[in-house]
Amino acid sequence: MNTQTIAKTARQSSDELLQNAEKAVDATRGYANDALDKAETKVRDLRGSVDPVVDMLAAKAQQLARQSLDMASEAKHRAQQSLSNAAGATTRYVSEQPLRSVLIAAAVGAGIALLVSSARHRNQNRY
Repeated sequence: MNTQTIAKTARQSSDELLQNAEKAVDATRGYANDALDKAETKVRDLRGSVDPVVDMLAAKAQQLARQSLDMASEAKHRAQQSLSNAAGATTRYVSEQPLRSVLIAAAVGAGIALLVSSARHRNQNRY
């Protein structure tokens, strides 16, 4: 074998090696692009499935808030009704039993005055 043949064979081998390397790079680039496309599709799918869940949770929260407000409004209405009934019953009792009502009011007032006086007395003894 002479030098020219060896050089020609070396060139052919290096050309083949370069072509194979280019093919490997192209194949790797193709696989990477496919993988990125699949990942992008998965992310879009996940994003699409997460958005409805967030919307559903927000709707549930709004529904619970509405129900809570309705329940609070209903409780307020019942308390007002109960207070109105108690006020009506008290008014009837006072009009039917005026002397007894005054005596009860005086006794309650005296009891409260006694409690306040005793609380003041305790506070003065503390210091």
